[in-house]
Amino acid sequence: MNRRPVTRDPVGATRTLFKQTFGHAPTHLVRAPARLELLGHHAEWNDGLALAVAIDRHLCLASTPRTDGRIEVVTSAYPQRELFWLSQFTDNPDVPWTGLLKAALRELRARGVHFGGFNAAVQSEIPPGAGFGSSGALLAAVALTVRQLYPHKLTESGAIIRRLGRGRMPAPTDLERLRMARLCRQAGESVAGEAGGTLDAVPTLCGEEFNAVLVDTQHGTVEALPLIGELAVIVCDTGRLSPVVEARSAALRYHCAAAARALGVKSLRAVDPSQLKAARHQLTARQHACAYHIVGENQRVVAAERALRGGDVEQFGQFLFQSHESAREFFQSSSPEMDLLVDLARAHPACLGARLAGHGFGGHTVNLVLWNEADEFCDRLEKGYGKSIGRVLKTMRCRVVAGANAA
Repeated sequence: MNRRPVTRDPVGATRTLFKQTFGHAPTHLVRAPARLELLGHHAEWNDGLALAVAIDRHLCLASTPRTDGRIEVVTSAYPQRELFWLSQFTDNPDVPWTGLLKAALRELRARGVHFGGFNAAVQSEIPPGAGFGSSGALLAAVALTVRQLYPHKLTESGAIIRRLGRGRMPAPTDLERLRMARLCRQAGESVAGEAGGTLDAVPTLCGEEFNAVLVDTQHGTVEALPLIGELAVIVCDTGRLSPVVEARSAALRYHCAAAARALGVKSLRAVDPSQLKAARHQLTARQHACAYHIVGENQRVVAAERALRGGDVEQFGQFLFQSHESAREFFQSSSPEMDLLVDLARAHPACLGARLAGHGFGGHTVNLVLWNEADEFCDRLEKGYGKSIGRVLKTMRCRVVAGANAA
């Protein structure tokens, strides 16, 4: 069955929102993609390795400068808009969605970036709170917007102001994108409830079309690895997420940190499988199970890197299945609905690999599927899920795209 393509125009919708709000067209617009983790469960909490992609669901931010020392922001997601002075980046409980935006502005100012006021409109097609990096996309969009409006270049020690006249800033270099990602991480960590999130902004800023991004969260390095072949990334929404997912995820972080302390290391990145086996008696059963999953996940990312360098996407897909099995058996972060979807995906010949997405405990699965069979794959999973669970399965077909840029 051929599905009718869905027409999406986030850039056009953002321009329209801006003009309706401020009465004129924006002078600048940036778009930041969502991200998906393919491998590397909880890497950001354990100095681990991860493989991620940027996908074609975007947050767009349209802007124009203003000269009165104030910033006004609006979004289609919430009715509240906010107008504030450049000297007042404090959080406003009546407009909570601007907290991340102000955090990014604070970090830019701390690095010596000089900027004035502006008007901004935000439009997003990234599902919030679902492991797609919506927070990282907003932070990245703010950083890129200020760079366009008030030209500068981030350095290791601060920022260099650019004088361009009527010209526009060129696209940031790979190194500058990494510096922006670090800024976004620190901005996110400064906001209550956004601790960690290392992976959010890195694929969003550093992603490349038709490539996965290998992220080393310990050393802060990024490398693109080609995804050979015409592949689709299919996201399946179980429609059921644990109401205590944050608490359960925090418990997993606690067990991993406790295991590292018991083993006398800074993080589980320093432990290999043989060391973990020899030191099993030093850990509780739960600590060992969590450490086993994390250590194994790092090993899978290393093996997956070799597979991608060799152009073996079939072998790469098998590591996704293995990751899900480990998360289910040892991390215990899966759910019956997720397990069913992965089993249905495994049975389809066009699926190369599948696993839980995000923190787990319900929510979404991510599937690597041959592009020309993606529609049939979605149809079969929707029918199988509906028959077994009695609930409609929502599927989202995605392309791997480049990182955040000017539109």
